[in-house]
Amino acid sequence: MWLYGTHAVLAALANPQRLIRRVVATPEVARELADRLTAPVETLERSELDRLLPPGAVHQGLALHTESLDPLTVEDLLPGLEGRDSAVVLVLDQVTDPHNVGAVLRSAAAFGAVAVVVQDRHAPDESGTLAKSASGALERMPLLREVNLARALDRLKEAGFWCAGLAADGVVTLAAAKLAGRVALVLGSEGEGMRRLVRERCDVIVRLPMTDAVESLNVSNAAAVALYELARG
Repeated sequence: MWLYGTHAVLAALANPQRLIRRVVATPEVARELADRLTAPVETLERSELDRLLPPGAVHQGLALHTESLDPLTVEDLLPGLEGRDSAVVLVLDQVTDPHNVGAVLRSAAAFGAVAVVVQDRHAPDESGTLAKSASGALERMPLLREVNLARALDRLKEAGFWCAGLAADGVVTLAAAKLAGRVALVLGSEGEGMRRLVRERCDVIVRLPMTDAVESLNVSNAAAVALYELARG
């Protein structure tokens, strides 16, 4: 797998869990980032780098060949939360666009969430597109993959998480719900929203206070607003 773009590659190089196979850069970028590139660098002309990567990849003159990170689950997360009274986990139900998942990872890192959970079969694989959209957050924010999201929510609830689903028909705004402590915030895909079994696992359905000028927000934008509200609260 190729990762590309300055933030994604530098974050991967700083991640001890990454197996680095090859780092390539244009001569200009190799000189500019010489003190931050912590692995041997192969220099290529930009046209050669373009041919090496997927069409349209915005690589900024830098790319890294690597393996996917080892998959993690909710069970891997929970031991590290012992003794913590508050934590926010984002749960994405069938959000399939790697740009959206990457952007959610970035917002989750920015606002102090502890993990993002996706369903293994209905979420994008780790990829250069996802990592570029995450702008380095893929290396810092655990991306947990679960076979069954409803069961994952049950496990989070056993661990003391209050599960809140975000939907336009929420009975109360997120701010008015005054969520605190351990919170699992569930977001569905833009088209279908949360599936029934996932929605039924939620303790409350909340909404963002929006005008009727638009029907809905992009899921990554909604996640950022919701995370800000939880952090502010």
